[in-house]
Amino acid sequence: MIASDPSGSLVLFIIMEEAMVFIDGAYLSLISKYLGRSKPLNFDIKKFAEKLIKKENLFCKEIYYYTCPPFQSGSFFEDEVKRKQGYDKFVNKLRKLGIKVREGRCQKINNEFSQKGVDTLITIDMIRNAPSIKNFILVTCDTDFVPAIMDIKEKDKTKFIIYYFNDFIKFSKFSMSDHILEVCDKKILLKKEDFNNISIDN
Repeated sequence: MIASDPSGSLVLFIIMEEAMVFIDGAYLSLISKYLGRSKPLNFDIKKFAEKLIKKENLFCKEIYYYTCPPFQSGSFFEDEVKRKQGYDKFVNKLRKLGIKVREGRCQKINNEFSQKGVDTLITIDMIRNAPSIKNFILVTCDTDFVPAIMDIKEKDKTKFIIYYFNDFIKFSKFSMSDHILEVCDKKILLKKEDFNNISIDN
């Protein structure tokens, strides 16, 4: 858009399209630990998301971060209490930064822990926001989103950009189906450079 100021000079206004970022916290944490060689990278999640949006020449509308509180047995074990305190401090900081934190729950079965409800929350938020936002950036790898993505693209013409990670080792923890990559409009491989110069201390 081009307009003129009172002096008669031409002023160029660039109207950028809005975007929302949906981050699967467990997936991002897994990538961070892998790139940090088992030690999580020190990076600011808000700056990380904004960096991805900037690369696409879009304007950041909102950032959603999906996670779940650590498992609590109800017996007030010291390690469980400490993990919960650390978690609360972490998510409260995200909220203060303006990030919308959406929480599922942690389930324990046969000493194995798994997130429950997170994928459903992501799907709900995509469907709710699709009519008003035309660009979604996903940091996830779950093919369960494919039907929702296809439906949203057909009804709302929303563009999906997915950032993912692959260590190119067959059957590794980062192995994923190409199905979700194929239905997204753009797929971008995350690299360690995407985490550079966005440390928490900056």
